[in-house]
Amino acid sequence: MFGSALIGLGAVLALMAGVWAYSLRARDASLVDRFWGAGLVALAWLYQALAGWPAAGWLVVALVTLWGMRLTAYLAWRSWGQGEDPRYRALREAGGRWWALRSLVTVFWLQAVALWLVATPLLHAISHGSAAAWASPLAVAGVAVALAGWLYETVADWQLARFRADPANAGRVCAAGLWHYSRHPNYFGEALVWWGLWGLAAASGGWWTVFAPLAMTGLLLRVSGVPLLEGRLRASRPGYGAYAARRNALIPAPPRQGSDG
Repeated sequence: MFGSALIGLGAVLALMAGVWAYSLRARDASLVDRFWGAGLVALAWLYQALAGWPAAGWLVVALVTLWGMRLTAYLAWRSWGQGEDPRYRALREAGGRWWALRSLVTVFWLQAVALWLVATPLLHAISHGSAAAWASPLAVAGVAVALAGWLYETVADWQLARFRADPANAGRVCAAGLWHYSRHPNYFGEALVWWGLWGLAAASGGWWTVFAPLAMTGLLLRVSGVPLLEGRLRASRPGYGAYAARRNALIPAPPRQGSDG
């Protein structure tokens, strides 16, 4: 398993180096986000091959492929023709003449290492999974949670896309559908996916890989997800502060009393 992990690390570093090289030509470092899901799919397939294509591993590969290809397709569609994301544009401007080399290390390879670490439960589940393990209540619950998370974030993304497609909603905050119950239902669904996949690893003895879903949830809630996005939303959406004050960031719940402004 250790040897497979090292091969996986080399593979994702090489993949992201290739994306970085193309990003220099396109002048768009935000391409890295579109390859996050695809990178994890590629890693799951690589681990399946290195393990000798075990029958039990196909469940993990199928779940990761379902999640990752939807995310990649959605991000590519959403950002098509939009140019570089403002977050990365700000980093480019701050990076100065050394931005090209700096972006390889601090953007592309940093995300490569992050996705490699997050994929640890996948490696364990593929390497140690079995029909008996997948029949356990923990594994069944893990699959159910992962699929529920995938469906939840898919619906949330679709609802937000429909809201933004209506010109009458320009500059407004989406508070309809799943967005009525939390500020980031797509991130909530994302977290569920990774906790569900960890359930498969735990069912095959990999309890110790719990650091992966904890890290993913922490990144979404405290680092690269909610804080960065909400900073932009509060500056660009006048009613966002009132909307946010009534709702949890991730966990769905009825809005607290008050007005959305």
